[in-house]
Amino acid sequence: MIEVAALRALCSVAALGTIARAAQDLDFTPSAVSQQIKRLEQQVGVPLLATAGRGVVLTPAGQALAGTAADVFESLERSAEAARSVADGRPAGVLRVAAFSTAIRGLLAPRLPALASRFPGLRLAITERDPGQAVPAITAGAAELAIIHDADGLPPPVPASLTQLLLRTDVGDLVMHRSHHLATSHTVSGRDLAGHAWVTSPPGTVCHQWFQRLLAGQPGQPDVRHLIDDFATQLALVATGEVIALIPRLARPPLGDSLVARAVDPPPARQVSAVWRRSADASPAIQAVVSDLAATAGASGRGRRASTARLAPEPRPGEDS
Repeated sequence: MIEVAALRALCSVAALGTIARAAQDLDFTPSAVSQQIKRLEQQVGVPLLATAGRGVVLTPAGQALAGTAADVFESLERSAEAARSVADGRPAGVLRVAAFSTAIRGLLAPRLPALASRFPGLRLAITERDPGQAVPAITAGAAELAIIHDADGLPPPVPASLTQLLLRTDVGDLVMHRSHHLATSHTVSGRDLAGHAWVTSPPGTVCHQWFQRLLAGQPGQPDVRHLIDDFATQLALVATGEVIALIPRLARPPLGDSLVARAVDPPPARQVSAVWRRSADASPAIQAVVSDLAATAGASGRGRRASTARLAPEPRPGEDS
């Protein structure tokens, strides 16, 4: 009999490329992941990994086995749902959520007290993962729900076996000291920003992509004084009056009395979505959490509200509407 945990370990290696990264993703040691895959090799009777330089690759047999894993996980999900269907249908147990840091801070954390009050039998176990890591975590069975965003307008590929629901559109605003001369404007465009000093998120982040696009075509090189990944730290530097910053609303801590935010024209934006396995569409826990997040986003005016009775994701291309 194939062990589910061992199959998940193999899928994580397939998705992430190395045993070390798979171990980090699964919260195991590399040795434990190697042992799980060795047991899996004993169970199926063929080698599943092969050495490639200092790393490993899946053998053809390993690739074939990993390719069947989605069906296995979906079958297990259906089995769990069959058990829940004869219960009272209330959300219960542990729901493993993979989400990027801003979504944890701005979406999930504020809703935890209300969810705990409404569903005392449900507990969320949240792990920080970028979208490129969160989707493989769902397909590998390492999480039940993921919160992802599109990077520079390009969302991570979501397999047909997963359901995706838009939660909200997150936009970026310009934040500055109240004494800054741009603070008198309601909306700021890229041509208004030449010559100003900045604190920005590091290259490779969505916010840095926003910053580059905003100043594209402006003369000279932007005066970037600081590269900071933490938005609260960015605001501390903006409060000195030395720099300005471009910060997503979802990530923005309270500004206090000394800072103001101004809209940018055109507004930089990203789509924030929830993703889960289609086989878990009827999961009471997923229904409860995603409906709560979508309804909150709809009430804030920054996302599309989803039905709290039954989530209705948009059809994929080629599906009937």
